[in-house]
Amino acid sequence: MRLFTLRGPLSLGRLQQRLGNPQSFVRYESAKAAPAPVEGIPYKKLSIGVPKENFPNERRVSLSPAAVATLVKKGFTINVEKGAGSEAKFKEEEYAKAGAKLVSKEESWKSDIVLKVRPPSIDEVRLLPDQKTLISFLYPKQNEQLVSALNAKKTTAFAMDCIPRISRAQVFDALSSMANIAGYKATIEAANNFGRFFTGQITAAGRVPPAKVLVIGAGVAGLSAIGTARNMGAIVRAFDTRSAVKEQIQSMGAEFLEINLKEEGEAAGGYSKEMSKEFIEAEMALFRKQCEEVDIVITTALIPGKPAPKLILRDMVERMRPGSVVVDMAAEAGGNIETTRPGELYTYKGVIHIGYSDLPSRLPTQASSLYANNISKFLLSIGQKDHFHVDLKDEVVRGSIIVHNGEMMYPPPRVAAPPPAPKKLDAKAAAAALAAAEPPNYFAKFLKDSAVYTVGLGSLLGLGMVAPNAAFTTMLTTFSLSGLVGYHTVWSVTPALHSPLMSVTNAISGITAVGGLLLMGGGLLPTTLPQTLAATAAFISAINIGGGFIVTQRMLDMFRRPTDPPEYNYLYSIPGIAFLGGYGWAAANNFPDVHQMAYLAASLCCVGALGGLSSQPTARLGNALGIIGVTTGLAATLGQMKIPMEVVAQMGGTMALGGILGRWRRASGEAWHVVARLTGSVDRRHHREAHPDHGPAPAGRRLSQLRRRRGRPHLHRTLPGAR
Repeated sequence: MRLFTLRGPLSLGRLQQRLGNPQSFVRYESAKAAPAPVEGIPYKKLSIGVPKENFPNERRVSLSPAAVATLVKKGFTINVEKGAGSEAKFKEEEYAKAGAKLVSKEESWKSDIVLKVRPPSIDEVRLLPDQKTLISFLYPKQNEQLVSALNAKKTTAFAMDCIPRISRAQVFDALSSMANIAGYKATIEAANNFGRFFTGQITAAGRVPPAKVLVIGAGVAGLSAIGTARNMGAIVRAFDTRSAVKEQIQSMGAEFLEINLKEEGEAAGGYSKEMSKEFIEAEMALFRKQCEEVDIVITTALIPGKPAPKLILRDMVERMRPGSVVVDMAAEAGGNIETTRPGELYTYKGVIHIGYSDLPSRLPTQASSLYANNISKFLLSIGQKDHFHVDLKDEVVRGSIIVHNGEMMYPPPRVAAPPPAPKKLDAKAAAAALAAAEPPNYFAKFLKDSAVYTVGLGSLLGLGMVAPNAAFTTMLTTFSLSGLVGYHTVWSVTPALHSPLMSVTNAISGITAVGGLLLMGGGLLPTTLPQTLAATAAFISAINIGGGFIVTQRMLDMFRRPTDPPEYNYLYSIPGIAFLGGYGWAAANNFPDVHQMAYLAASLCCVGALGGLSSQPTARLGNALGIIGVTTGLAATLGQMKIPMEVVAQMGGTMALGGILGRWRRASGEAWHVVARLTGSVDRRHHREAHPDHGPAPAGRRLSQLRRRRGRPHLHRTLPGAR
């Protein structure tokens, strides 16, 4: 008998021809090798149990209906204990619709894989059959008895709190998910128990200062608390022993507190470590001083496997003002505040203490949804190709597994971290560091800005002098305005500057005085009704101009902090005087097109004023540009008119009287009412700073409604200085 090995498809007739013997034995081997078998158990052969949490006050559930639907599509059988999701506001009908089976407590524990939130009790472990799988928070260092009980049943147990903090495992990081919720809820609880607004306001009834919040620890929970407090308008300060979080804190608008002693507090995995005695003493001095100043303290400091460090001592609490609030997010681990009572809300010497240990559970729907995403995606990562397989070579699996088939796997072997690369300080970096060490020359900075605007405005005069015809200047004006007006005035206005922006907008709207000036006539006094109305219009517009700019300046000065750098705003008068002088000379020498360029300069300055008021660093420059723009616009109007000296005197007196009255009315506290009377309504109120994605603020009310309710805080303004 002959043996042949053939590759590829071949017909029976052709095969017989090739063999020459129909009785020959042929073995056909495919060119493509058979796929290797997949290790593990197929999902369709596995059941998942979701028992109800029995820990006191625990309202979360390990799987949401949405996560159940995902796992059912993968082939799992889901057994949900009846009532497991009721505290999290998930109906049993939703679980059934997602494909889950509603079973008893005992049946849920008999599943192949059990998913939980809290560590199981010893009684619950007895319900778990041998050689099953459990995924839950376990905290093996604190629950050695529980780990031993699971090991005795040859359970394969994974701890959600032990998942390594690496990039690939971020989607499984339930600790971060719960810490994010806890930080948010801690701030909300503090606000709920605090007796004042978080945001600073100026109301008809008086000024309300913003609350001052100190957050100790800038991990996930701390950053969440910082963001929430900032969104509510509070001044936030934060401290952390890890210098790496400084930029994160500052990027959220909070002040990063530092001590002079340099010591790094970051340990492996991004957690904090215990600090030296000298560092702790300096830290205590900082906290003692801060407790005298702030209204709310939120602590989040934890060291893995150890009791929470005591950061706020009894004497610090006693220094706080009555009505202050402290929130100890580390209460379950002993607390960062010496006077905390874990799990309780109580008052000690006028200071409200919040020591809740179940903050994530107080937002059960949100917490359950996020936790379900974490634990379901972690489950699906154990194995591959729709098979559940425990591969101890997987870094995430090896780091989170606690016991496996009767073998203790915790703690996992340490992976040596690569040494940090040495920092190279090149010549450019050394020069930059040297330049940063030198004190800034603010006079030179303001002088440079003044020179830039002087050259820019002078260039417009030059274009007016060399313009070939009037069409050129008209088209240039239209092009310049269309390119700048939208970007500078609409694109990105800081919410806290809405009120100063409204004030300077009202001042610029006083350019309507141009219409009144064009119609004024007679002599020292108007002689006809139209001339009288024109003088009245110019007078009212002058009130808007003088008062609007004064109010804007007063508001910006009120928001100024002692730590702000010195200012030399008077230097901005140089470009204004230079331009007006140049325009006067050009007009006197009969350059016909210079008037149109003067109008363009006035328009650009007004647009620049609105753009400057869109951010706090340029707000004062915006106010100066507004003054230059309005003055230039009025001058360009008068420059084209041939006016008798008597009418010039009438115009000057009208505008001067209106400007003086506007300054007096604004300075006497009637700013908002005068502006509202002239514009017809008050601008929209705003209640958030630095996060424009929270939607529009409530609409403002008309002056007639507000004046009837004088004394009620309807005319409030958020303080731009609330940081």
